[in-house]
Amino acid sequence: MALVGLEQGVMRPTALVLNLFVATIVIVRFHRAGALPWRHLLPLAVGSVPAAFVGGSIDLPGELYRPLVAAVLLAGAWRLFTAHSTGVDEAARGGVPWLAGVAAGAGIGLLAGLSGTGGGIFLTPLLVLAGWVGTRQAAGLSGAFILVNSIAGLGGLLAGGFAVPASLPIWIAAVVAGGLLGSWLGAARFSILQLRRVLAVVLVIAAVKLVAFP
Repeated sequence: MALVGLEQGVMRPTALVLNLFVATIVIVRFHRAGALPWRHLLPLAVGSVPAAFVGGSIDLPGELYRPLVAAVLLAGAWRLFTAHSTGVDEAARGGVPWLAGVAAGAGIGLLAGLSGTGGGIFLTPLLVLAGWVGTRQAAGLSGAFILVNSIAGLGGLLAGGFAVPASLPIWIAAVVAGGLLGSWLGAARFSILQLRRVLAVVLVIAAVKLVAFP
């Protein structure tokens, strides 16, 4: 959206609306594949939903958070790209601890509401690198996390009113097509190592976009 010149005031609500469609597709695909541990979503959502609502209601200048967020994304990308499969059963992880999960959810939820990202791009590397869940489960959980945060972020935006572009149906069609393909690859086709590498590339692209195309 930045590359095609969409106004910043329109970009955030548009991204949150599109998140609703993509996240729903991810949830359905990963749930059917048995890679969405719903019980681990609760502590994350408890912290993130109110924080995302608050973030959505705040108009924070982009130059204050873009460089910091880009640095976090690049660090996560490096850790994911250099990580190797340990051979440990992905389902044997300890899960999301309540205290740390609520705190992480609150921080990511606030950032999600401020940026309109839904927060999944920050949550996925955190879940993997903290060892709370496996890579495939992290991708599934991130889809559910994005959905609840996008709803909360849109709720926060409603306080000040927001507009979406007339081309929104075209954007929706594009993200639905990409979401169907990407969720199919992530849930059933990619190996764990391939999935980590793809996630790392996505994080780098997001970081470059934040800095180069504010």
